[in-house]
Order: sequence, then C-alpha cells, then structure tokens
Amino acid sequence: MLRDIRKHKTQFLSIFLMAFLGVFVFAGVGGESVGLEVNSNEYYNDTNLADGWIYSANLDDDFLDDVLSLSPTTQIERQLIIDSVADFSNDPEIALHFVENNTISMFYLVEGEPLDMNDSDGVWIDKSFADAVGLKVGDNITFEFNGIKIEKTIRGLGYSPEYVYHASKSSVIPDFSKLGFAYMSYKAFPMDDVPYNVLNVKFDGNASEYNDLLSDKLDGKYNSFVERSQHTSVSQFSEEMNQHEMMAGIFPVVFILIAMLILLTTMTRIIAHQRTQIGILKACGFKDRSIMFHYISYGFWLVLAGSILGLIIGPMTLPNLFYPSMSSTYILPSWNPAWSMDFVYVALAMIIMSVAVSYYAVKSIFNENPADTIKPKVPKVSTSGIMERLGFFKHLSFNARWNYRDAKRNKFRALMTIIGVIGCTALLISAFGMYDGMSDLKEWEFNQINHYDSKLTIDEEAGISEIDDVADEVGGDVIMESAIEIESGSVKKSGSLLVLNQTDLITPTDYDWNRIEIADDEVSISQKMADMLDVGVGDTIKWHIMGSDKWIEVTIDKIHADPTSQGLIMSLDKLEDLDLNYTPTSIVTAEHVDKNYSAIKATNSMKDMTSSWDELTEAMWLLIYILIFFASLLAVVVLYNLGLLSFTEIEREIATLKVLGFKTGALRKLLLTQNLWFTAIGFILGIPIGYYILKIMWESSGDSFYILPSISPMNLIITAIITFSLSILVNLLFSRKIKKLDMVESLKSGE
Repeated sequence: MLRDIRKHKTQFLSIFLMAFLGVFVFAGVGGESVGLEVNSNEYYNDTNLADGWIYSANLDDDFLDDVLSLSPTTQIERQLIIDSVADFSNDPEIALHFVENNTISMFYLVEGEPLDMNDSDGVWIDKSFADAVGLKVGDNITFEFNGIKIEKTIRGLGYSPEYVYHASKSSVIPDFSKLGFAYMSYKAFPMDDVPYNVLNVKFDGNASEYNDLLSDKLDGKYNSFVERSQHTSVSQFSEEMNQHEMMAGIFPVVFILIAMLILLTTMTRIIAHQRTQIGILKACGFKDRSIMFHYISYGFWLVLAGSILGLIIGPMTLPNLFYPSMSSTYILPSWNPAWSMDFVYVALAMIIMSVAVSYYAVKSIFNENPADTIKPKVPKVSTSGIMERLGFFKHLSFNARWNYRDAKRNKFRALMTIIGVIGCTALLISAFGMYDGMSDLKEWEFNQINHYDSKLTIDEEAGISEIDDVADEVGGDVIMESAIEIESGSVKKSGSLLVLNQTDLITPTDYDWNRIEIADDEVSISQKMADMLDVGVGDTIKWHIMGSDKWIEVTIDKIHADPTSQGLIMSLDKLEDLDLNYTPTSIVTAEHVDKNYSAIKATNSMKDMTSSWDELTEAMWLLIYILIFFASLLAVVVLYNLGLLSFTEIEREIATLKVLGFKTGALRKLLLTQNLWFTAIGFILGIPIGYYILKIMWESSGDSFYILPSISPMNLIITAIITFSLSILVNLLFSRKIKKLDMVESLKSGE
C-alpha cells in the first residue's frame, strides 16, 4: 500500500487534500457559525432574554393581571424605555431603561457592582459606549430627555441581550461613541409615577399562537407585540448566523464529492494496472477478502487522516478570521468557536463513502477466476455508432474522430472528467456571483436609489418651523421613515415606512434599477415584502406604525424593489388621506453638510454610509474571498488529476501513435482537444448548478435583503478563463511525459 501510494503520490495527495478541505471548510465555517449560535444562546439564557415585548402606553396593574391570566404566560416585567442625549460634545443617543426588578432581559455585568433596585443615584451603562468615550466606574454622567436632566453615578459597565446589534436610524453600523444604552432602577426616575411603556414577557409555546391569543383577549389594550425572532437585534444577528451556516453546508459538499470522484478514478486505474498482481495473489491462495481489505484501505487511511486533520485545524483557524470583523458590529460577551457532532458525522460519512467507492472499484475483479485475472484485461472493442455512420463523420479531422472514439470507449473516464469540471465551475460561478451581488447591492442602494450627499436626522423635539428653516438652508427635502408591522392573512412581518415628500433625491426602482413613479394616491410595497406576505398589486393588507395601535387597511398599487429596506412607500398626501400624522424624521440634501443645527440630532454623508456598509459586510466579503480561493484550488487539483488519469489510461494508445510517426506536438494537440471538449461540456453544465447554489445562498440572507441571483458576463468570462487556462496548463505539463514516454514498456503492457 505504501509503495503504491508513493508511486501514485499526486493522485493520493489529491484525495487527502480534498478530504481535508471538505472537512476543513465545513468544520471551520461551521465552527464559526455554531460558535455564534452557542455563544448567543448561552448569553440569551444567562440574561433570560424576553420571548416577546408588548408595547403600550398604559401598563397598569389591571393590564398586567390580564397578561398573567393568559395560560402560556410564565413571567412578566415592566420597563420604561426612553431616548435621551448624554452630556457630551457629540450628543450621543442613549436609550434609558428604567426597570422594576431586572429579571427578564437582564443587564449583563462585566465591571462594577450588580444592578441594585434600591439605588436611585446609580446607572449601569453600555461598556462599548463607555470604552469609546473614556468613561469608567465611578464617573458621573448626565442624560437629557423631554426637557429633563438627570445626573447619575456609573456603578457598572456591561452589555444587554437586547443590544447584540445596535445601530442608529441613520447608520447600519454602530458608532459606539454616538450611541449606547443605560439601565437604572425605577427609583432613579425623576417622577413618582413611572410611565412604563414596555412589558417584557416570557411564555410557553409558539410565539405566533401567543400573538394571536393577545390579539384575541387584549385587543385594543396595547399598541403592538414583537416576538423574539422579530426583534431588531435578534433578527439581524440570526440572519448573519443563517447565512454563514448555509455557506458552511453547501460548499464542502462539492469538495467531498470531488474527493470521492478522484478516489474512484484512482482506485479503478490502480486495480486495472495491478490485475496481474491480484491474479498471482489469488493463485497463491490469498482470500478475496484479504485482497479486498488491502485495496479498500488505500482510500480509508487517506480520507481518515484528511478528515481528522480538517476536524482539528478547521475550527482552530477559520473562526478567528471572521470574529474580529463581526465583533466590530455585534456585541457578545464571548467569541469562541464551538464544536458540533455534525462535523464528526460528515467526516464519518466521508470515510464510509471512501470505503464504498474503493469497494465499488475493486469488486468487479473478484468475479473473475485467477486464470483470467492474471492476464491483461481484454481491450474494449469499439463498434461504429450512429454518429460514425453519418456522412460528415469521415470528413472530420483525425484529431476529432480519434477523440470521439476514445471518449466513447472510455465513457466512465469522460463522465468523471465532466463531473469534476461541473463542480469547479459551479463553485466558481456561485463564488463570483456572490461577489457581483454584493457589489451590485451597494451600487443599487447608494447610487441608483439614493442620490443625496447628506442625510440629517431630525431631533424628536424639533419644531416644524425649525425643520423647515434647516431644510431651506441646506436645500434639502424632508422625509419620514418609521418602523411598521404589516399583516396579510395569518402572516405578520416587520418592515419600514418611507413617506416621500416630492423629493427626487430618493427614487424607488424595480429590480432592473429602472425608476418607478409612485403617484400621490398610491401605495407601493417592496418585492421582498410582497413575496413574504404572498400578495400582489390589487391585494389588500393591514399595517400600523410601531408604537401605535391604529391599524390601517390599504390596497397595493405598485411593487418596487429595494435591496436593503422592505416595507411600504407612499406620498405625504396619501399618508394624510389615511388619517395619519406626518412626522418628519430626516432631511436629505445634495449638498455636503458639516454644520451643526439645534434641530438636527446627527448628520451622515453618503461617504459615511457607504463606509458603514463596507464594515457591516466585511465578514461576508471575507467569506466570499475564502470561497473563491478554495474554488480555484479545487479547479487546479481536479483538472490536474483528471488530466493525469486521462494520460495514464491512454498511454498505450499514445505510444502506438508515436511509433506510427506522430510528432509530440500533434499528440499534445490530440490530448488538448479532448481536455477542451470535456472542459467545455462541464463548464456549460456547471453554469445552471452554480446559479442554483447562488440562489440558495441569497435566499438565506434573511428578510431584510433582497438580491436575486444573477450571473454577469464578466463572471462567465473569469470562470471560463480559469477553467480553460488550467485545462491548457495541464496539457502543457503532460507534454513532457509524451517526450519521455517509454514506447517499448508501454506497448509491452498489453502482452
């Protein structure tokens, strides 16, 4: 076995490498995604994260009794969440939480004293914010809200399970120097009566059923209910995990299949070359079982070694590539890769498959008696098929006719080569497709839809006259954005509302980036939201603004497409026709604004927003680059090995042609033609498979993102260049073998 492995080291090294890479990528990316899941679940469990949040302006004792009387309810706790501004030069936004007992969605202490319900002078703040602005335990900090100022002493620093992902309304990336949260006892509130507005709920059973129960029993007594999976922080982080998990599951499958393909072709060739040895062993009394175990062990030990190495190195290396970029966007107490038995199951499945493949390759020879086995295998007789009977066939070049007949005589080798190229092409197409998709998404969102240079977030306390004055000074347009909940039938989804006030700085588009005109009396829904609700133009939906219990029923007039924001778009006139208040939230302008205004809470330039987007997608880009690298590596390994297999199997035919006077250049062209044929067929068949993989990847991106899979001409060109260049390169590598071919030895192999 060791002698054979050394003799055919390239093929066996490829088997080992493919087994290693398959488990390495699966366990590595899987260790990262499983680690995220384990770390977040432990965090949520340790802090007793709420199963749902009920928003209401009237959380009195009667309402609490009503909620507790619902049979699934197990625990409730009130809190007042109010937006404030901390007393710093950059006016950071701090969400204040005044809590009753901090038993649900508990503050996670990292430094300082535990949260004390009897401490009316202390505050426990976001550690990320404290680190960004240089605060420490014992410092004083002042908050301002609704014209009230309160000064508190920092007792502790930590995190909150409700803020794993925390970004302002004007940015997708958290700037911890500009936003944060703080927890205080209800006794720290400056008035005797605390106007609680959020009820944290723990319950048993299905969240959707609990939502229906709330609607049935307490209709009209609360504004809205948000289940855990729809909470902004939870859903954003969950979507990130799902996408990584999907990638971990799809791509290694190709590596594993290619490993089995190479093993099958290699073992088939070794068995064919060692027929005489096997026949002699059988004649000498060796049992079929002993010989079979011997050849099965080839793939078993190599795949076992590659799998074990992948299981060890994968979780130790790949997660550490992703966590630094992710920890700049998401906040968890710990970032540790985790182990899953799925990794072992995949490795075991690969090992079992290697045994099955080796058995399949060797079993046919044991049906022969030793006298037949000891003789060389009778060459296949090539008969004329339909193609060869057609008149044009005899007019084809010798090169074309020889390669056609060789492929027909060695169908298995041809099929394996094509399948190998299909796998490489599919991986490259999907990897480059993801690269194109991320680039297109950025271009679509920040250039085709949004045409402003600066976006000014309006302070909640600003008056209409102040807002108009700022808008006039910067030459901007006022818009309204709000979180909403949309319902159709039994399906309910969270989304966003955009009210355009006759601005040309934000232009809704369809998927082809063509501008859509939404009339003053029309309502448009995003394509992704329409798909999730299963509605279309002419259908009726219900929706309400988060924090309001007023549900509105509207008919869908248009459908637009947006890559990052899913919900409704309408005009100011339509909003007022629906008897809803117009509340300006932002001013968009084509000018670059760097001046501070009392009515403006924050100003973000388009450059800032694109930089934030790049930071948010940094982990995604890293994953794409890794996949492109491994896809290219796979193409190199597969094409080289299949080229080597092709050369080895037709070595006798090449020697015969060489004896007949064919020059090395002609023989090289002969092999190149066959390689290019198989590469072309595999490339064409690999395109739809790559598209399907790409489709699965984009469908796993969550409810917020809308990206339809597409394969650009440049994607096809780059993939074609890689695959065909490697095919040609492999042919050039084997041209030296043709020169050094021992014709006597090759021709004697058939005696």
